[in-house]
Amino acid sequence: QVQLMESGGGLVQAGGSLRLSCAASESISSFIYIQWYRQVPGKQRELVAGRTREGATEYANFVKGRFAISADNAKNTVDLQMNSLKPEDTAAYYCYGFHFVGGSSWGRGTQLTVSS
Repeated sequence: QVQLMESGGGLVQAGGSLRLSCAASESISSFIYIQWYRQVPGKQRELVAGRTREGATEYANFVKGRFAISADNAKNTVDLQMNSLKPEDTAAYYCYGFHFVGGSSWGRGTQLTVSS
């Protein structure tokens, strides 16, 4: 089974920036798509951003213009650059990918806390 692992979470002040990384056990080019989700306690997990293997991207309205998803082929990661962070961005962030052989996989998550 393919594995994904998030890193880069932490504590940041409002208005600051942080970069999350999603590392894959297989080449990221072998994933049909990789997405970032987030979840706060008591709420459903929600899509933040996604990227297909062809490079097409999508963003939730609440992060458009602030977040950017990109692939780093050298590191074999899909990263989420987060700028102009707000306290409401505080959540556990998860990486999700669909591999063309191995199927779907979730990472274990990384916590982002934005202080006001």
